Amino acid sequence: MNLTSRVALIVSISVWAFAQESFLPVPDRVRIEGVPPIPMSLVDAVAPYGQFRQARFLAWHPAERRMLIATAFGDVIQVHEVRGPGGARTQLTFHRDGVTGGAWYDPAGRYTIFRKDTGGGRGTMQLFRRDPSGAETMLTDGSSRNGLPSWSRRGGLLAYDTTRRDGRNGDIYVIDPSVPKSDREIARLEGTWSAADWSPDGSQILAVEAVSSAVERLWRIDVATGQKTLMTPASEPALWLGPRFSPDGRSIYAVSARHGDVQRLWRGDAAGGNWIAVTAEADPIDEYDLSPDGRQAALVVDRGAATELRVIDVATGRSRVTPALPPGVVSGVTWHPGGAEVAFNFAGARTFRDVYSLVVESGLLERWTASEIAGANLETLPDAEIITWKSFDGLEIPGVLYRPSPRFSGPRPVMINVHGGPEMVERPRMLGRSNYFRNELGMAVIYPNIRGSIGYGRRFEQLDNGMRREDAIKDIGALLDWIAAQPGLDRNRVMVTGSSYGGYITLMSAITYGDRLRCAFAGFAMSDLVTFLESTDPSRRQVRIGEYGDPADPKIHDFLKGISPLTRASKLRIPLFIAQGGKDTVVPLSEAEQLVGAVKANDAPLWYVVYEDQGHEQFTRATNDFNIYAWVLFVKQYLLN
Repeated sequence: MNLTSRVALIVSISVWAFAQESFLPVPDRVRIEGVPPIPMSLVDAVAPYGQFRQARFLAWHPAERRMLIATAFGDVIQVHEVRGPGGARTQLTFHRDGVTGGAWYDPAGRYTIFRKDTGGGRGTMQLFRRDPSGAETMLTDGSSRNGLPSWSRRGGLLAYDTTRRDGRNGDIYVIDPSVPKSDREIARLEGTWSAADWSPDGSQILAVEAVSSAVERLWRIDVATGQKTLMTPASEPALWLGPRFSPDGRSIYAVSARHGDVQRLWRGDAAGGNWIAVTAEADPIDEYDLSPDGRQAALVVDRGAATELRVIDVATGRSRVTPALPPGVVSGVTWHPGGAEVAFNFAGARTFRDVYSLVVESGLLERWTASEIAGANLETLPDAEIITWKSFDGLEIPGVLYRPSPRFSGPRPVMINVHGGPEMVERPRMLGRSNYFRNELGMAVIYPNIRGSIGYGRRFEQLDNGMRREDAIKDIGALLDWIAAQPGLDRNRVMVTGSSYGGYITLMSAITYGDRLRCAFAGFAMSDLVTFLESTDPSRRQVRIGEYGDPADPKIHDFLKGISPLTRASKLRIPLFIAQGGKDTVVPLSEAEQLVGAVKANDAPLWYVVYEDQGHEQFTRATNDFNIYAWVLFVKQYLLN
């Protein structure tokens, strides 16, 4: 057989094989460009890794030993009730797009309140009352953005922030949920605000003013007059997390890094400030909750790669003996209104997030939910590793490395996955679908905590602010140097991915280090920092300007333009995958559209997916499945081949 005949035979066989293969249908309201058909054989291989559940604690019942949790039996997250450790999950909400904004019992246990997005993923969270009959009543206006509510200790009133006046500023409203038309404005405010707590007598609301991503102020607002009183020192800009009144109303508690680089629990005089530290600098605090009698506090202590649950006596600081947990992440600590028990979420590298409780006096630790997982046997995969590398300026940058299954030999390809925020942090966790990359494709996955991440002190968190934004990108360059020096990692097969701010870092890394990367996948990413700040949801714009700088300043405008992927789009010449939500108000669709238009001129492989009914980093089960399958296909085609 001559060469021409052989080529013809190979082509014929390939065409026949392609014709016999079945492919995944593109979901409704999903627009694709450049994405090839996804074989059902790939879907069948990846699908088991997406078969898992997790649970998140939402609220205790005010009198009984039962709780609300968020979990999914079907395609989306719904509110469920669990009536005891290991008990059945009873589904309470049944919304097509799920409920992700939280849920609470009313203080008398008569009904529940939940918060959900009614704007097709646009972040227009609304408050609803759900009665025992299952009937639901919307309490807010249906179009504004409404924040997390806070229950009064008396009278069953809710305070919450809302943008209903102008779509931009967060005014404080109060409502009796049993009377839906009773909502009224308490304080007309400018900027981004939230209602954190009520004074025990119901006369004051403790409110948080978010000045920027690094600065917050605490205020007392008089419910009768709307008059504001500043509770935090104006001369000490800092964040104040989880503020609440003491049970007697004389003190205010909050977590802050004032007077240092470490977050501590502080107590202030409710009459006029005068803050003192409750915890020591040696124990950085992620979050806390105060017991109903105010005598104890449940703390989440930051230990770097993991967190620790601790219960202390507030007056003395002395810790109670609590059962040891495996290395992992504790979150959502909440005392039962009865005061004997603390609920919390726990997640680790070998387990998804589930809900536990601690009976404080006896030390009894009980698991309320046990979520299932398919795919890889986690015991056969290497555990997460904490790694560090030195950046261009000598700063130590931490990250989490997940190595592939030990059955793969030789230097392994690497995926760098950058978190969003920027104020987020990666700790060892169960990867879910990403375990397919490790277990089936033999890839290593690295989650870097570049400068700007939380959990490493206020100085580290602010090292990317304003005119120092490029330094965070250089941290990725230093990571590429570190990878090149590791014998078990393949420096010639590295990709970068990330979503939201992580998507921005992905795009800038692909531009800056394109000669050292095989491909890049950016989701919901800012392409022009100036147009992003101009078009993001007005209610969050001022906080973002505090992080990135104000483009109204010509010098900052030019700087932000200079470090925007759109400005340097001609250098995006490696295979690129861009995903975007059509109804995203945080990073609007226009950010992706303008970059895609510019990149097309580069004549490099470009995959583009728009989830037209989805908001910022939001998916249905069908779109999430399609996204991961397309991601795997992209990796196979451009990183591994």
